[in-house]
Amino acid sequence: MAAKGFAYFVALVAVFSVAKSDPDPLQDICVADTSSGVKVNGFVCKKDADVTENDFFFSGLAKPAVVNNTVGSVVTGANVEKIPGLNTLGVSLSRIDYQPGGGLNPPHTHPRATEIIFVLDGELDVGFITTANKLISKSLKKGDIFVFPKGLVHFQQNNGKEPASVISGFNSQLPGTQSIAVTLFGSTPAVPDHVLTKAFQIGTKEVNKIKSRLAPK
Repeated sequence: MAAKGFAYFVALVAVFSVAKSDPDPLQDICVADTSSGVKVNGFVCKKDADVTENDFFFSGLAKPAVVNNTVGSVVTGANVEKIPGLNTLGVSLSRIDYQPGGGLNPPHTHPRATEIIFVLDGELDVGFITTANKLISKSLKKGDIFVFPKGLVHFQQNNGKEPASVISGFNSQLPGTQSIAVTLFGSTPAVPDHVLTKAFQIGTKEVNKIKSRLAPK
């Protein structure tokens, strides 16, 4: 049943990509030349003679990733940085693995894409917040699908006793991710303490404590 559901999900991602967020391509393929150093809206194209089948291949989502962090989840991307052939095609995937009993993909946004997830294993509580500050949430189980609209803050958390995992589809070759806590408390240069203390109605000590916990290890 899960395999059949995943087939439906793949078909849905294919349809989803038609309404892609990225600009339309102007040629059949434009395999990303990530070593060129030239910055454009995307990546410049490799010479056709240098393109190989490996530019369109990635096996990194086949197995669960090792989760070894304080939030209890790991995201493995399959975007243009991993699959150069995705350049200009306006679609990408990722796999998210969650530890049992509360593994969390913390509140974050994707500024360049809508996200659709398919639950491979486990049970999750998921949700997003609209610009009217309304929480739209749902408990998911294996085989379920849920959509997070472009740019809205959203999260997923394992609510079960077993590991959980999902496959995510995006209508962008590089959707981008901004984790709310890390963005505000871990930026470089740092957001001024007086901005954070006033925004969150907390003291400077609390701000510094949060910053220390989110600092790169």
